[in-house]
Amino acid sequence: MFLAHRPGAPARTVTTAEDAAGAAWLDLLSPTEEEEALAAEVTGLRVPTRAQLDEIESSSRLFMEGNGVYLSTPLVRKTPDDFFVSPVGFVLMPGRLLTIRYTGFSAFDVVAREVAGQAAPLVSNEAGIMLLEAIVDRLADILEHLGQALDGMSKDVFQSEEPSQAQAGALLRNMLRRVGRSGDLSSSVRDSLLGLERISIFLGENKRHDLSERLQSRLATVERDIRSLNDFVSQTANKVQFLLDATLGFISIEQNNGMKILTVVSFIGVAPTLVAGIYGMNFHDIPELNWKYGYWYSLALMAATVALPLIWFWRRGWLGK
Repeated sequence: MFLAHRPGAPARTVTTAEDAAGAAWLDLLSPTEEEEALAAEVTGLRVPTRAQLDEIESSSRLFMEGNGVYLSTPLVRKTPDDFFVSPVGFVLMPGRLLTIRYTGFSAFDVVAREVAGQAAPLVSNEAGIMLLEAIVDRLADILEHLGQALDGMSKDVFQSEEPSQAQAGALLRNMLRRVGRSGDLSSSVRDSLLGLERISIFLGENKRHDLSERLQSRLATVERDIRSLNDFVSQTANKVQFLLDATLGFISIEQNNGMKILTVVSFIGVAPTLVAGIYGMNFHDIPELNWKYGYWYSLALMAATVALPLIWFWRRGWLGK
C-alpha cells in the first residue's frame, strides 16, 4: 500500500505520480515491486528493500545518498497475545519524508490522524519528529505494561499460599515461559530504543536538513525520553533475571523434594531386599512351595508393585508434562 498524507485531509492511496503531489509524508506499507518503483519515480531516490532495512551495522542504517538521508531501525509491535519485530525505514529528503514498513504500527496511525486533523502546513522534518515522538510514546506504553506484568509474576512466584505438589510443576513451567517471553520483549524494546537513539542523534547532527529551533527542542525531548526508557529497560532486565533465578530456585526445590521422597522409598526397600538375598531360599519349610495359586499370586504382586507407585506418582503430578 502506498499512501500520501496531507494536512487537513485523510490519507490518499497513491497509484500515479500525480496522487503524491503536495504530500509531505509518503508511506509505503508492505509495498509491492510496482509501488516501490512508483515511490522511486515520485521521490527521485532509491527505495531501500526489506533486506537492506534488516541490516544491523550502523553504516547501513544511517547514511546519506544524493539528496536523501536514509534511516532505519527495528521496531517492536505488541499484539494482545505476542509480539514481533519488524524493520522500519525513513528516507528524509527536501520537502518530503518517505517511510517504509512491513506491518501496521499504531504510532503511524496516530500520526496519520494528527496530520489529517491539523490545518498548518507540514514539512518533512516535522513529520519525521512526529513519528519519532509517537513511536517513543508507544514503546513507553509497552514498557509500562511489561512492568505491570512483571509485578504480577513476582506476586505469583512469591505467593504466600504454597500450591499442591500436582499444581506446583505446572505453575512453575508456566512461570518460566512467562518470564522468558518478558525477557525477549525487554530485549527487543532495547534494540528499538537503541535504533531510535541513533536516528535522533544522526538527525540532530545532520547539516543537510537543518531543524528549526522548535523542532530541535522537540528532538532533544525525544532523546531525553529515550534515555529514561533505556534506564527503565535496564531495571526491567534486572527484574527479569531476578524472577528467572527465583523460578529456577523453586524448580530446584521441587526436584530436591522429589528426590528426597524417592531416596526414602528406595532406602526402605534396601533392608528387606538384603535379608531376602541372604536367607530367601535357605529354609527347608517354606509354606508357599506347595501353594497351588502361588505363581499367580506372585504375578499379581509384581503387577501391583508397578501399578501402585505409578498411581502414587500420578496423583502427585510427577507424571505430567
